[in-house]
Amino acid sequence: MPWRGEGALLLLSAASGAADAFVFLCVGQVFAGVMTGNLVLLGASATGAGESGVALKVAVALGAYFCGAAAGALLAGRLGLRVPVLLGAEVVLLGAAAVLWGLELVSSYGDRLGLLALVAVAMGVQGRVRVTPTNYFTGTLTSLAGRVALRELRGGDGWVLGRLAAVVAGAAVAALAERWWSPGAALGALVPAAGALVLETAPLRGGGPRPDKGKPRPDRGNPAGAA
Repeated sequence: MPWRGEGALLLLSAASGAADAFVFLCVGQVFAGVMTGNLVLLGASATGAGESGVALKVAVALGAYFCGAAAGALLAGRLGLRVPVLLGAEVVLLGAAAVLWGLELVSSYGDRLGLLALVAVAMGVQGRVRVTPTNYFTGTLTSLAGRVALRELRGGDGWVLGRLAAVVAGAAVAALAERWWSPGAALGALVPAAGALVLETAPLRGGGPRPDKGKPRPDRGNPAGAA
């Protein structure tokens, strides 16, 4: 994959970390993209652990993410739309969330659930953008650990480490924004997602088409060990 494609994946990974940190801190005890974590929270909440209302938040996140991933699969698979269209849809959703939060229009519990749904749908769409995962990384880390143990590192493993670092950086930026300038907390996810869209749509020097511009994520699940 060209460096711009890898750069877009780095930015999407940062957007994922920022989106999850923003939702966890501002909506409370729930994630927008890490559905494994949400399932764990759902099980814990069934025993009375955690904040009240967590189960409803998790249900909203799971349903919204499912709808986003399903919509992304239909757009990419059945309609054959290109990656920039999916990223454009994600940016619009994250932009709407950033406006609502930045203008302090999210005041009630219901408003927060709606905000959660917007961001989770965006993360679901992002999950269908490419085969390489950018919003869940257990398989990525497991695969990398195996290659390190077997001394079978590949040339692209630097990018793999970069994606893992980008998640941490994105979450840190969102958390700092929430602490020091709360109205801008949602921008931590919007800005890198918009940057990824720019990388995916900007023409190469010389006017040639991007090599894999027209290859959205196939309509299949991500392999557990995908790097």
